[in-house]
Amino acid sequence: MSLFKRLLNPNYKSEEKAKRADKADHSSYYPEQKLPIDEKFTYNFKNNGGKFIYCENWEEILEGFDNILLENDWYEQDVFCVNEMLSKKFDGFNLNFTKNTDSKFFLSACESLVSNNGSILLSSNQIKEKKLKELPSNFIIFATTSQIVDTISEGLRNIKNQSSSYIPSNITTIQDFETEKEKDFMSYGSSTKNLYLLLLEDL
Repeated sequence: MSLFKRLLNPNYKSEEKAKRADKADHSSYYPEQKLPIDEKFTYNFKNNGGKFIYCENWEEILEGFDNILLENDWYEQDVFCVNEMLSKKFDGFNLNFTKNTDSKFFLSACESLVSNNGSILLSSNQIKEKKLKELPSNFIIFATTSQIVDTISEGLRNIKNQSSSYIPSNITTIQDFETEKEKDFMSYGSSTKNLYLLLLEDL
């Protein structure tokens, strides 16, 4: 059962309590269980400050998108979007889809969702040759659960396998989504984005 279905299971919390009680009986030397990649991604992504909406069908995706627009008052705004499929899918919300990066938010797909650090893997397929700092400060990313990978290396392999005749350039990751967070040494120089993830279950 995937993480998202477990979260919707009313008995999940009681089952988890029983598991934790059982685990407490083990020695401290008992090997730590490896988290499933979907659960690890969710933990790391949220820990990075990302916000995601899990959806089981396209109707829920549209509802989630509408809620994001409502929450941020993003109706009747310019939207930077180079993906024609997405601009058609999200037509009907009174938005102006444009190739101008000086827009209220960036609507895009992605290459992969990286579990071990909760990052989003992007390439020139999504951002052309733009640098992250050139893009709007607000992102709405559409992805599917089948795009979750364990590591960046696995995501790069997927790009290579899917693009046998053409390997996209400008491959980058973004994993800092807390715009209000005070920068420390480790995050200095990173490009912070206010990011929403619309995640569609397709497994």
